[in-house]
Amino acid sequence: MAQPIIIVSEFMSEAAVDRLSNAFPTTYDPGLVDRDADLQAAVAGAQALIVRNRTQVTATLLKAAPALKVVGRLGVGLDNIDLAACEAQGVAVRPATGANADAVAEYVISAALQLLRGRAFFATEAVRAGDWPRAACQGGEMAGRCLGLLGFGDIARRVARRALALGMTVVTHDPAVSAAEAEAAQARLLSFGGLLEAADVLSLHVPLTDGTRGLLDSGALARMKDDAVLINTARGGIVDETALAEALRAERLGGAALDVFAVEPLDVGAAAVFKDVPNLILTPHIAGVTEESNERVSEMIADAVLEVMS
Repeated sequence: MAQPIIIVSEFMSEAAVDRLSNAFPTTYDPGLVDRDADLQAAVAGAQALIVRNRTQVTATLLKAAPALKVVGRLGVGLDNIDLAACEAQGVAVRPATGANADAVAEYVISAALQLLRGRAFFATEAVRAGDWPRAACQGGEMAGRCLGLLGFGDIARRVARRALALGMTVVTHDPAVSAAEAEAAQARLLSFGGLLEAADVLSLHVPLTDGTRGLLDSGALARMKDDAVLINTARGGIVDETALAEALRAERLGGAALDVFAVEPLDVGAAAVFKDVPNLILTPHIAGVTEESNERVSEMIADAVLEVMS
């Protein structure tokens, strides 16, 4: 059998893998992400590497792959890829821009709907046990409330359109966006502090950088409304998880949904932070992954990788 020249280290749609395999020798092993030594050995002769968000494409890994031409990213965030090292080695990086945006936008709206209804969607065990906690589960509606978007890129704008259709008003903070541009999308541009204070639902849509790391700390959370909810589908590390847990326990915040974490998967210490925290939704970095978006993302990256290799 010919040496594999395409390595796929995380999950990808079967149809897209078949397309790659029909064009070039391909190794599809979603478990490689957890086996560093095997991954380094696998990329030794590879011309293409396809990853999601967990495979760390470091300078060390790139050195182990001298023939590498392209890294395909099954998603949009690039903080797990050393872009400077890729550029220095002449390796193209191809993200799946836009292919999972609707999935993330729907997740944000779904999480907001659940969290604003108070503990209604967390009442299953109580109801099953014969309790009837109607007062505690009353909650509120989306219509008439204010959606705050930290960052106003493509995904945030898709969230905004859905929120407007539900009767919400929309505010945003994004230094790269003008007031006129926000207005054209029926959003009002605010300062960061103004955003925190205005939002009933705050959704994060910024990359993890030195400027955004720990941005939602105890001080920022204290500026939010006591009944506001926070949703992070962007990147772990933007929210101070300990401060968030403390705010939720003290009822200084109405609820939160986290799809991304500083440590993924959660280790024992990180998991302990969230023990017995009320009105909290935790999901395993899955906001952008639906059956439909997985097909779109996988096909887009298969196309991009094959184009570079042709």
